[in-house]
Amino acid sequence: MLQAQFLGAGAAADAFSAAFKIPNILQNLFGEGALSASFIPVYSRLLAEGKEEEAGRVAGAVGALLMVVVAVVVLVGIVATPALIPLIAQGFDPEKKRVTIQLTRILFPGAGIFVISAWCLGILNSHRRYLLSYSAPVLWNVAMIGALVWFGKSQQPLDLASTLAWASVAGALLQFLVQLPTTLRLAKHLRFSLDRSSEQVRTVSRNFGPAFVSRGVVQISGYIDIWLASFLPNGMVATLSYAQTVYVLPVSLFGMSVSAAELPEMSRAIGDHDQVATYLRGRLAAGLRNIAFFVVPSAAAFLAFGDVIAALLFQRGRFTALDSHYAWGILAGSAVGLLATTMGRLYSSTYYALHDTRTPLRFAVLRVILTTVLGYLFALPLPRLLGIDPHWGAAGLTASAGIAGWIEFLLLRSRLKDRIGATGLSPRFLASLWGAAVIGAAAGWGMRALAAHQVAFVTRVLVLATYGTVYLLTTLALRVPEAANIIARVRRG
Repeated sequence: MLQAQFLGAGAAADAFSAAFKIPNILQNLFGEGALSASFIPVYSRLLAEGKEEEAGRVAGAVGALLMVVVAVVVLVGIVATPALIPLIAQGFDPEKKRVTIQLTRILFPGAGIFVISAWCLGILNSHRRYLLSYSAPVLWNVAMIGALVWFGKSQQPLDLASTLAWASVAGALLQFLVQLPTTLRLAKHLRFSLDRSSEQVRTVSRNFGPAFVSRGVVQISGYIDIWLASFLPNGMVATLSYAQTVYVLPVSLFGMSVSAAELPEMSRAIGDHDQVATYLRGRLAAGLRNIAFFVVPSAAAFLAFGDVIAALLFQRGRFTALDSHYAWGILAGSAVGLLATTMGRLYSSTYYALHDTRTPLRFAVLRVILTTVLGYLFALPLPRLLGIDPHWGAAGLTASAGIAGWIEFLLLRSRLKDRIGATGLSPRFLASLWGAAVIGAAAGWGMRALAAHQVAFVTRVLVLATYGTVYLLTTLALRVPEAANIIARVRRG
């Protein structure tokens, strides 16, 4: 919100959004994705078998190897930044490219620290300590918020973007340091070493490769989106970034959280094939229902109230009502594949628990190919053919990614059926959720008309509150268990 207020959707915001994408690849490639997929299943299994000393040796070897590799990649990245910028911001003018290079070089070390934080996250999650690992990034955000509050009114946008980049690095360091003491205490037999003689360390290394490439091709998709958006009118890279922040929220809250919590639990499955398959199907079914209960209304809200959400969060200062309107289109496009993307993460975690990182890789490659081809067609030629404002090409990017996400999800589910049996959500359950979302949307539009004379902020809050309340009440009336569980948790405090 503060970034939109002080940077708006202009050149400085475009440069910062593009710059943040390049070092962010380190965090996503080496960090939560690849490291969790390869390290957590092995480490959690050792803990389940009571082999804490071996678990400590594995954690130490993985941590040491990770630090060496990341240090080299960060150094090379800083030096090679000028060659990397055209890969994602070819459409920028020379001055905007220069600023993007400067910001990228500042951000690279922070990305390296994020990767080491992900190693802490893997250990904490394996010991079922989720709160610390997922609340630590609050410190990163606090550092950036502090910089924006302190310097936002006194600095020009380009200078503020540089200050914000330095604050990101400081926040990354805080995020790592707050996790470190608990990590060292839990990993009692931790010994840092570059020794790869352990079979368990070699297993992590073997699984890391496909997981790394899998996360890499998904990241390439994100970079292609930025690259294509750089050819759209000025400000659309930043607007796409703001909208993706909103889009990622339900993915993180209801997709990544469930997937991250389930990975170590699934990895603890012990027994013969039928016992493991039954256990995994049970956990997968519960996880899918939890995800869908929250993601279905999120997707419906993006479609019905994307402009309300964007205006409530970002429309102030340099971020205008027109920017909110374009953000609505991007959010509506993202709604196409929101459910598939979040459920697909849980299916990928199931494969990782089975020590299979190659199957998700193959389907991720297909998804990126489809996203690239469809994204280009939907973002650039299609608006020209239809004779519409080229700004709407950004909505085509997210819609095309959603179509590719559904294809990937269906392939993941189909292949897993051959290994553990049929999985998925019942049509009746999905119909209940979508029906409740439609009723909630109708109520929200009614409130929008009734409260039109109110202060804009009040109207937006009332619309979204009405939508959420009616959705919850409707699912309760339809006897959806997940709705009753929420009420029970609230009553328990």
